[in-house]
Amino acid sequence: MIKHIVMWTLKDEAGGKPKAENLATMKSLLEALPGKVPGVIDLEVATASLFESVPPTDIVLYTTFPDKQTLKAYAVHPEHMKVVEFIKSVVAERRVIDYEI
Repeated sequence: MIKHIVMWTLKDEAGGKPKAENLATMKSLLEALPGKVPGVIDLEVATASLFESVPPTDIVLYTTFPDKQTLKAYAVHPEHMKVVEFIKSVVAERRVIDYEI
């Protein structure tokens, strides 16, 4: 099983919209992916943190896939790529880790 975790910091404003609006849109787009992209076992999106993080993190994606091949297929799936296009337009920083359990 593969865990795929991504953390982003958003720009204060992008596309003429404030961070809060872009954050809500990004969360909604990510949460819709399991119904559109096969192979996602679990997907969670969090936008609130109990403690301040350093560096700051605005949104976290936690996903589980059965194997590396499914994660690779997810990464290039057209529906995922639509979300990636939006994310790239609003994100200032990205951190990612993939690991096998």
